[in-house]
Amino acid sequence: QVQLVESGGGLVQAGGSLRLSCAASGRTLSSGTRGWFRQAPGKDREFVASIGWSIGFPNYAASVKGRFTISRDTAKNTVYLQMNSLKPEDTAVYFCAARSAGSDKFDYWGQGTQVTVSA
Repeated sequence: QVQLVESGGGLVQAGGSLRLSCAASGRTLSSGTRGWFRQAPGKDREFVASIGWSIGFPNYAASVKGRFTISRDTAKNTVYLQMNSLKPEDTAVYFCAARSAGSDKFDYWGQGTQVTVSA
């Protein structure tokens, strides 16, 4: 099993920045993909960003491209999401997820961390 624990959420004013972290423990995933998703009240969970664990190639949703940056520290088994120029519409619970190599879905999920952006 893989355990994912997010941290770094909070309340910030529009235009501000936050950095989310997701630390993995348990069975080590030395390959595959890590991702960030978010779910706003009354809405479906949506993809935010992902990164290949081995090569580190990032992928972003159009709504966050240019404002958010996903990165990983393989030594710490941690993935980060740097969020800049935050907007009220970025308010959501942010979830970290991990997908094993060869899997077509994200197998492991964190408990989520709240991000609230005030106008």
